[in-house]
Amino acid sequence: MPELKEKDRRTIQEWFGKLRDPVRLVVFTQEHECEYCAETRDLAEQVAALSDKVSVEVHDFVAEEALAREYGIDKIPAVAIIGSKDYGVRYYGFPGGFEFTSFVEDIIDVSTGEHGLSEATLKELARLERPVHLQVFVTPTCPYCPRGVRLAHKLAIASDRVRADAVEAIEFPHLANKYQVYGVPLTVINEQVRVEGAVPEARLVQEVLRAVTGKKEAGESAWHG
Repeated sequence: MPELKEKDRRTIQEWFGKLRDPVRLVVFTQEHECEYCAETRDLAEQVAALSDKVSVEVHDFVAEEALAREYGIDKIPAVAIIGSKDYGVRYYGFPGGFEFTSFVEDIIDVSTGEHGLSEATLKELARLERPVHLQVFVTPTCPYCPRGVRLAHKLAIASDRVRADAVEAIEFPHLANKYQVYGVPLTVINEQVRVEGAVPEARLVQEVLRAVTGKKEAGESAWHG
């Protein structure tokens, strides 16, 4: 991919002044790289070059299958953003376009461990007794998608029970078809509940709890849209 513009580099370096703990961008690709694999690796390396607290690890999805399983990686290109712990923050597909800002901001949040969620949300997340998997389907040209991605990743940072993936719908058409992605952002929770649009924090937490407990308001389908 092209080099980041100097203006963007300066802005990111300024933002990275907030970094606290080291962050590893763990990139999974393969020997004969998939479409957008090279671009994803290159972007991660360019971003990491802007701070000595950010590093890149590149792994072969096929040759290092066991490691991919350890990180829960099941498709490529993939980037796991790892701080002092693995919060379960993942990007599948090239994090470009509107998602690039989300990518940079997630690096900062993972470094600091801060999420900015409300006390009410934290109380609700503390009720979780089973794992929650969020898949947020996005496209690079969607201006509303970063809100959905950022909120899902904040939930993952706040709760050990939550892991959250940003999934570029165009790069994974089989998944877009499987989950009937007709508009983005679309958040799929535990393969059961789908939430369309960039919804408020309280609404997404409510849907997460419904996905785990199986409870929903009378007459309301768990599948929205």
